[in-house]
Amino acid sequence: MKTIVNADKNWGIGIGDKLLNHIPADMKFFREKTTGNVVVMGKTTFLTFPGQKALPNRVNIVLTTDPEWSAENVIVCHSLEELFEQLKRYDTNTVYVIGGSKIYEQLLPYCDTAYVTKVETDKPADRFFPNLDETDGWVLFDNGEEHEHNGIKFRFTIYKK
Repeated sequence: MKTIVNADKNWGIGIGDKLLNHIPADMKFFREKTTGNVVVMGKTTFLTFPGQKALPNRVNIVLTTDPEWSAENVIVCHSLEELFEQLKRYDTNTVYVIGGSKIYEQLLPYCDTAYVTKVETDKPADRFFPNLDETDGWVLFDNGEEHEHNGIKFRFTIYKK
């Protein structure tokens, strides 16, 4: 499994139910990586999507403890065991964990690659991604080149376990 995230200097990813940074090149990168693949997320992340609809051209799997929740074109799992049973249907190289923070924390131990768009901002955040620079077993594999959007510098980096 892989994970993909946009994080600031402090590994912040969001505040409330909003992303910290909206960078068109990052959204394009996300689409390129995940289209045609499987995306795993929590219910809160799903509910932030436009129209609260599944991401097109992807298998959408939502992990939630809410037994009543469902959505069109979404596979709903209520436990890690149920999720891993569902994931047996897919090549693990096609599975991307896309958030939010609780889902990242739960599933990061099962991932071998992390695509991290590192953004040079320091905004207030209450949702964080684990700091891979300080997480045992993870190494920065590719630091990427620096890009800029509206004065905000960012890099597409790759971490490997």
